[in-house]
Amino acid sequence: MKKGWPLTAFSLVSLLLTLCFSSCSSSEKQNFSEGKWAQSVNETSTQDLYAPHEKEGRFFAPWMKMGDKSFLDVLGWKLFSTTNYTDPERTFLPRVLADTAGRLKKNTGDFILWIGHNTFLIRVNGIYWLTDPIFSKRALLPARLTPPALTLAQFNALISNDRKNNNPRKALNILISHNHYDHLDRTSMTGLPASAVVFVPKGLKDYVMKMNKPQVNEMDWWETIDLGDGTRLICLPAQHWSLRINQGRNRSLWVSYLLVTPKATLYFGGDSGYFKGFREIGRKFPNIDYAFMATTAYHPRWFMQYQHMNVEEAVRGFEEMGARYFIPTQWGTFHLGVEPAGYPGLDLGRHIEKNQLNPDRFKIMDIGQIIPINGSK
Repeated sequence: MKKGWPLTAFSLVSLLLTLCFSSCSSSEKQNFSEGKWAQSVNETSTQDLYAPHEKEGRFFAPWMKMGDKSFLDVLGWKLFSTTNYTDPERTFLPRVLADTAGRLKKNTGDFILWIGHNTFLIRVNGIYWLTDPIFSKRALLPARLTPPALTLAQFNALISNDRKNNNPRKALNILISHNHYDHLDRTSMTGLPASAVVFVPKGLKDYVMKMNKPQVNEMDWWETIDLGDGTRLICLPAQHWSLRINQGRNRSLWVSYLLVTPKATLYFGGDSGYFKGFREIGRKFPNIDYAFMATTAYHPRWFMQYQHMNVEEAVRGFEEMGARYFIPTQWGTFHLGVEPAGYPGLDLGRHIEKNQLNPDRFKIMDIGQIIPINGSK
């Protein structure tokens, strides 16, 4: 009797959990509709984009509260969300181009390089910018499905070579959008040059300074830093959240950035759900050249719609900003949502074709691909 009891109890608990999770998931799914979600976004106030967004040490989006998800909701999403994908959708990944380091050595102009996930290396006006660097094999738990275009050692050799050539223009700046592990990787940050200048959201300065980075600038939404020579960095809102094991929920801010240079203007969207901020950013800052838009972890929609855009929303936000070129980010490296890691790349291509959009405006990059910066200025 004692020997068989644990199995019986386990079976009973499993059944109860299954019923509970199924109920939670079914209820959420039944209550979610794309029409109602779009209406809730439309009903938000643009003025709230400028409202106070911190209370008692916690940050929030004043235009729309993020709905609370219980532990059961999370497990229900992880264990019981089902979406059918074809074999090509499950296996598709971006190409990984060879010898990125060698090709970079031959490149003398300004460029955009996709290293992987949300890690891009941009050289514009002769200065390097690195976004949300992660060179590690894992983002805490999820493992890479595609390697980075450069190893950390190769990247550091590139920066070191410029320093040896006494080229002060090619300084390294790092942008951090928020503290999730696939955007703020301690191993990568610690291994990058200590001379790098880092820009982080409010609440992260002291934390990042402990990652071998003494030069850290903390920024709040709508704050601007004048970097000289006609270059400005503007911190902008996003609709997301923050959490790390050793940091409380929403104890640091989440942001997007606008980099305005004499040659081109680049918008780095970080992680965000769809919100009226895209329209306002386009109104306040016309003539954006490149918009780096998150296309990741948007299935199931009933669970993800607040913090992650699907492809249709990402394209809508891009159009509302009036940007010239769309660069999809955060797909093809880590499996973070229910959809396969490479699926957003296929989804975006289908959306472009279905809606007869100009494909020249969409730069669906290969890992390791280097594209020249073609600014409008």
